[in-house]
Amino acid sequence: MKISRILATKGRRVITTRPTITIREAIAAMLEHNIGALPVIDENEQLVGIITERDIIRNLAKDEKLFSQAVQQFMTRKVITGVAQDDLESAANTMTERRFRHLPIMDGSVLVGIVSIGDIVKAQRDEYRGAVDTLQTQIIEEQ
Repeated sequence: MKISRILATKGRRVITTRPTITIREAIAAMLEHNIGALPVIDENEQLVGIITERDIIRNLAKDEKLFSQAVQQFMTRKVITGVAQDDLESAANTMTERRFRHLPIMDGSVLVGIVSIGDIVKAQRDEYRGAVDTLQTQIIEEQ
């Protein structure tokens, strides 16, 4: 199964942010959209980073003035990305091994989606359920 299948179901709408907004504004956006990560794009719509709940919590423990500071100070700059044609198992392995939960999906230099480890697990679960249902049907028909 490919990431494109998740994007077809989930959609390609991505909530993004700019590097200059405050952490407080980023948190508000995450809460409003019930998401755990915001890809950070520049004025040319290019992906320049990602800010996650984990980034915020880890830095909040070090500096209580975090809320008024810019996202660009805390975002992950070396973002690992995927493409719609990537295999789910490969993406899941990369996310697990590299210990991150959100994978921005690119088409060239354009951000076209984002998948979470939860999206991947759900898609794999649904695929396995489909296979089990098919096998059960075949067994019943043979009896």
